[in-house]
Amino acid sequence: MGGERLTALNLPAVEPLPEDIEKYYRVCEEKLGMIPNVLAAYAFAPERLRAFSRMYNELMLAESELTKAEREMIAVAVSSENHCFYCLVAHGAALRQLTGDPALAETIAANYRMADLPLRQRAMLDFAVQVTKASATIGEADREALRAAGFSDRAIFDIAEVAAFFNMTNRVASAIAMRPNAEYHGQAR
Repeated sequence: MGGERLTALNLPAVEPLPEDIEKYYRVCEEKLGMIPNVLAAYAFAPERLRAFSRMYNELMLAESELTKAEREMIAVAVSSENHCFYCLVAHGAALRQLTGDPALAETIAANYRMADLPLRQRAMLDFAVQVTKASATIGEADREALRAAGFSDRAIFDIAEVAAFFNMTNRVASAIAMRPNAEYHGQAR
């Protein structure tokens, strides 16, 4: 993992890393050409890395009525509201790649309200940002707006859960000054 500082904290990796973590890192290297710093930062606590990865994979990669691009839109819009440098860079790159539209991804990162989005995605991001800024104010009218935009109750749960997950990861990443991998900056531009 080199000598680069991933975070502001001094948390050395467990040595040796458990075999399953080593394998997971090798898969990341093969698929992504790097080990995302968010995963490398967890090398001091393999059980937490496993839990984080399971949750991330379930929310972002498993079957859902939400497309992978829509889930990345949520990640980017929430990260923008939270000013999370790591997640804006990493998930901005993923959104550029999934949509093939760097301008759209950059607009969502800067201010999703300025993006030319269909009503469905606008409603989804409005809700995700409400989860971010004032989740206690969410009421039935807010969920009904999502239903009117075409979301099932299961999809509404998924929107809430993805938004909540990124609120947690944004706060951790910001609190420990997690740095994004340099490779993300130029991807899919």
